[in-house]
Amino acid sequence: MATAALDYSIKPPSPFLALMELPRALMEAGMLPIAAPALASLPRGDGHPVLVIPGFNASDRSTRILRFYLRQMGYDAHTWDLGRNRGPRTIGDGGEKLIERIEAIHGRDHSRVSLVGWSLGGIMARVISRRMPDKVRQVITLGAPFAGTPRATRVWRLYEMLSGHRIDDDQSLSYLSEGGMPLPVPATAIWSRNEGIVPWANCVEPYCATSDNIEVSGSHFGLPVNAAVLYAIADRLAQPEDDWKPFDRRGLARSIAYPSSGHA
Repeated sequence: MATAALDYSIKPPSPFLALMELPRALMEAGMLPIAAPALASLPRGDGHPVLVIPGFNASDRSTRILRFYLRQMGYDAHTWDLGRNRGPRTIGDGGEKLIERIEAIHGRDHSRVSLVGWSLGGIMARVISRRMPDKVRQVITLGAPFAGTPRATRVWRLYEMLSGHRIDDDQSLSYLSEGGMPLPVPATAIWSRNEGIVPWANCVEPYCATSDNIEVSGSHFGLPVNAAVLYAIADRLAQPEDDWKPFDRRGLARSIAYPSSGHA
């Protein structure tokens, strides 16, 4: 499999942004009632299954609001049911437990599963989509540092301690090298330049005809409760399976909420 060279020049976010993560996330969650009319205005979903994968050391509780919204919009949103996300310790060295979960969801009605992965969950979604593209409809990542050096994150030491897994061993570096290459399914990366946990430059989707990047403003911890993120996820999931198109940023409100334009 082709791989991409890792960029070791990227630095972690500033300590100030890291310290502001929790209060900013709480503010983003508090804005959801105001954004409710816009969030409800998107087309209803087609009912296809969506698996939401939590971030590092987070469980399904952290994605409750996101899954509730997706169900309200007409999607068959699923928990991952694997407890706290502690890397290979949770999903198995080969990702076999996550693969089994996707196969179980796919086996219910043989519909391809969309994967929405937050942070470490997004890295997992990308890796697994390469292993089973026939069962994955699309991948949406939220602040997932799937490229670049893993030591550019603010939590790499904590990851090693809780996962029992070295951040720069051969397996980890192989996953990250794969991250710089386009996926075999449509892929959208949603990220923020002003988050405080992972460097945004490591979260950027590589260019291909079926990939896109959506920049938002917000914290890392707040991505699953950020109104602009929820809106973008619902928009992406509403794309026809056989007619995927990049995110449409036309209109004043969208141009303000989403400051950059795709791969430009």
